Amino acid sequence: MSIDVGINLEFIRCEDKPFAEGIRRAAELGFRYVEPMVHNGRELLSEAGYFHSFSMDNDPLEMKDVLEANGVKASGLSAHTPLMRPEISVPYLEKAIRLAAAIGAKVVNTDEGIRPGWLEDEECFQVMRYTLKKTLQVAERYGVYIAIEPHQSLSKKTEGLLRIATLVKSERLRINYDTGNAFLGGEDPYVGLRSVLPLLVHVHAKDISIRQAESEKGKVTGTPVGCACGEGVIDWGRVVAILREGGFDGVLSVECGTPQQAADSLRHLGEVLAPAMAGAH
Repeated sequence: MSIDVGINLEFIRCEDKPFAEGIRRAAELGFRYVEPMVHNGRELLSEAGYFHSFSMDNDPLEMKDVLEANGVKASGLSAHTPLMRPEISVPYLEKAIRLAAAIGAKVVNTDEGIRPGWLEDEECFQVMRYTLKKTLQVAERYGVYIAIEPHQSLSKKTEGLLRIATLVKSERLRINYDTGNAFLGGEDPYVGLRSVLPLLVHVHAKDISIRQAESEKGKVTGTPVGCACGEGVIDWGRVVAILREGGFDGVLSVECGTPQQAADSLRHLGEVLAPAMAGAH
């Protein structure tokens, strides 16, 4: 069993830096794994070098070259797309899966997206089942996992998250658990984490500041980034203990808002993991 610490590229967004600079800074901070964000088509901020997202219209090997030049690997891709809008999400996820396979990433992380107002309750799950059934054919061919994250109205509760992640019977349909989103959505993140262990393939290590917890818990379904791990409400020793008990072998991908928070998160999680991993050998 091996638990590593990675970083979602959102940490560099506050500095308006491009993809390659985000990767370079992550490596400089000491991360061995990164989680790039991808998008469709062309958009001004990324094209001008002010945003860290990578267009899936680019050659996937361009991304691989940048990763290898900096000595890091991709734990997964941040490829969020509305599963209840198959006309958007099917081609989007298929491209993301092929890109992930090309760079050696084993996970494509996504969520159900904002629920369209015209869908009835059960229709939501029927439409998502179609989207997942179609895209999982590609995921199975390429050996890539589609991981559902708790991030919106249906997945904010563990029951809904598990229902989405089992809509299709496939070894390639899994869960990317986000500790911060689960907490803000009103769940006990430790109970939720235990519940999803059989399907867990990737973890968003997101901590929530006490101020944000007091103002938003139970009122939102998630948040883009959290504070530095170890400075908020999440008990990372408890999280790691649960992961160890469940035999998790993967990456804690930190989601925070600044390079300093990224550095502090790496230090804290390293301190938590050091004795835990020593005891695992």
